[in-house]
Amino acid sequence: MFGFGKKESETNSGPAGEAILEDGTAVTIAQRVDCIGDSCPRPQLMTKKALSSAGSGDVIEVLVDNPSSVEAIPPMLHGLGATLLETRKTERRWEIYLRKN
Repeated sequence: MFGFGKKESETNSGPAGEAILEDGTAVTIAQRVDCIGDSCPRPQLMTKKALSSAGSGDVIEVLVDNPSSVEAIPPMLHGLGATLLETRKTERRWEIYLRKN
């Protein structure tokens, strides 16, 4: 139910690649948080954990497939010192890009 038994790689602590935002800006992803298959509150908790270990300016990519997580994550960012850069909907998931302030 809460993703117990997930692989160790559910959060990457090293550079996790690069993304091109809708405005054409290229960003380096410092961490990727894979919450595919997880329901609330796990995606929010994993996002909070990733932000707590991120440095100022780091970009975090959060992957979710639960619509309630897409709605719940952006409102909590102000209190965590982060900014929503973009949310993308793909065929099977949402990709949420955040920047630590």
